[in-house]
Amino acid sequence: MAGDPRIDAYIAKQADFARPILTHLRALVHAASPDIAEAVKWGMPFFTYRDRNLCNMASFQRHVAFGFWHDKVKPESASEEAMGQFGRIESLSDLPADTDITALLAKAMALIDAGDKPRSGPKAPRAPLPLHPDFATAIDANPAAAAIWAKFTPGKTRDYCEWINDARTDETRDKRITQAVEWIAEGKGRNWKYEKR
Repeated sequence: MAGDPRIDAYIAKQADFARPILTHLRALVHAASPDIAEAVKWGMPFFTYRDRNLCNMASFQRHVAFGFWHDKVKPESASEEAMGQFGRIESLSDLPADTDITALLAKAMALIDAGDKPRSGPKAPRAPLPLHPDFATAIDANPAAAAIWAKFTPGKTRDYCEWINDARTDETRDKRITQAVEWIAEGKGRNWKYEKR
């Protein structure tokens, strides 16, 4: 199966630490089956099997995330600290053994082959990320933003908190807080550019 050029472009524009991780994961996924295809959904690389979501990966400022779409597929030491089930992947050494990932891919494909549907039943809520004090102050200082923030879903608040908390410097955090409050006051989620309109 030929790779999707959008994923080539996605990987090429990521940070130096992320490109080897993304490239390695992509190769592992494709080695699992010739029936795996590529797509871009919600602005990130997805891998599909028999036209069903199999897994996805994404790159952030300081980590990569990788996860399976089916809720019955996860590593023994699944992490909740980032998107996906593998936690914050900052280097190739943060990944489990290739054989472990390959086994999980096989399990995910077998579930699809069996017609088992993912995400069945209520999902356990994820623990909220801490709200940076400066971010909380900025939201409270803007009544429009505060009113909308109070109505945001846990996923939307988590997206903003992760973005603010991941800032490496105070200057970057301050810029992000200013931008975030502006977007929140307009009713926009952190990833509003990728949301269907």
